[in-house]
Amino acid sequence: MAQTMRQNPTGSLLATDGKPHPLQDALMVATLVLGAVAFVSAQFYNLHLLTSWSGLIGILTGAYGQFISVTTRERFLLIVGLGASAFGFFLGMAHGGLFGGLISY
Repeated sequence: MAQTMRQNPTGSLLATDGKPHPLQDALMVATLVLGAVAFVSAQFYNLHLLTSWSGLIGILTGAYGQFISVTTRERFLLIVGLGASAFGFFLGMAHGGLFGGLISY
C-alpha cells in the first residue's frame, strides 16, 4: 500500500495543537458567554439594551478572535458564539436598539 494512514492521537477534529493559547481561549469564552447572554435575553422584548450591547460586544470579540485564532476548536466555538451574538444583536436592534428609551429626540 503506497499510503499509510496515521491515526490521530487526540481523536477529535476539534483537538488543540497541544500548545497554550490563553488570549484566543479567553476571547472564545467571552464570545460564547456574550452570545449566550444575547441569545437568551433576545427572547424578552424589554431587555433590548442588554441584548443589543452584549450582542455587539460579542460580535466584536468574536471577529477579533477569528482573526487571531489558531486551532479548529477555537474557530468552531467562535462561530457558534458569533452566531448567537449576531442573533441577539439584530433582535435587540429590532426591539429598540442600543439607546432605545435612553435618548429622546
